[in-house]
Amino acid sequence: MSLETIDFDRLNFRPGDYILDLGCGEGRHTISAALQADIHVVGLDLSHDDLMTAQQRLGDFDFAESCQCNFIQASGLRLPFDDHSFDHVICSEVLEHIVDYHGVLNEIKRVLRPGGLFAVSVPRYFPEWVCWMLSSAYHEVPGGHLRIFKASELRDGITNLKMRFLTRHWAHSLHVPYWWLRCAFWQRGEQTPIVRQYHRLLVWDLMHKPWITRALDRLLNPIMGKSVVMYFQNQAH
Repeated sequence: MSLETIDFDRLNFRPGDYILDLGCGEGRHTISAALQADIHVVGLDLSHDDLMTAQQRLGDFDFAESCQCNFIQASGLRLPFDDHSFDHVICSEVLEHIVDYHGVLNEIKRVLRPGGLFAVSVPRYFPEWVCWMLSSAYHEVPGGHLRIFKASELRDGITNLKMRFLTRHWAHSLHVPYWWLRCAFWQRGEQTPIVRQYHRLLVWDLMHKPWITRALDRLLNPIMGKSVVMYFQNQAH
């Protein structure tokens, strides 16, 4: 498994590209993207605490002098950038948290240059639906998930903005049992032995990346991947 949900190989970063990670959280995609090539990466989020964590994590890495990675606190509904500022925009596991996600998509369209690539991921419908059925608290916590996306509806909404759909894939199938267990034992959470042990398995897998779990994740992703990931190319109006 990979920490990243977005497959950077599909974005084809080039030296000097400008990338926006909208809703960057603690910076997993922002920092990973900055490690790919000599590019300019901006991580944007509303949470000051998450951005401070991201900035601290950034200090753990050595970057080429030509690479720039910055974090900004701002709203996705009012991006503080000029039109066509970015070659790529990443928005991973964000839109399900936002009331006016159409407004965010419009802003992404505005700041993405014609021909630029947009990568978006949201929780996949069925695994997410099971979580909602097992625990209402899962999606009712402050800042939680407001909706369950149908991938086809999100895809149509983005293509209606004159972005051409390119491809899709699924990610993190091995995370699905963890969240089902977590929801089934919501009150006790990580204190539940089976939840705690599965979490340890995921951490071990992330640190060691054994071939067997990577192969199993790839095999199961089309069936029960937790996230659906889609890629689009921006077209001129």
